[in-house]
Amino acid sequence: MFRKQDFLAHYHKRSNVESTFSMMKRKFGDSLRSKTDVAMVNETLCKILCHNLVVLIHEMFELGIDPVFWPQRAYSCDHEILGSGGALSAN
Repeated sequence: MFRKQDFLAHYHKRSNVESTFSMMKRKFGDSLRSKTDVAMVNETLCKILCHNLVVLIHEMFELGIDPVFWPQRAYSCDHEILGSGGALSAN
């Protein structure tokens, strides 16, 4: 007897991977310009990174998400000032 649920779970994963590859190929082209193996890997990783950023930004605007990249601190970015002798010191 076939395990239909297991099959469908794996097929769905494959479907997602195929869709992602298709999106990347449409967006960035289906060929690499690099000549060496290391450069090809780096180019592929850069394409994947760019694709993930595009998807993230799209979903931010689509869902109205206001991103928080780091927690707010009690002081501002300009908390360091030049002290005596040109050394940096805190307020």
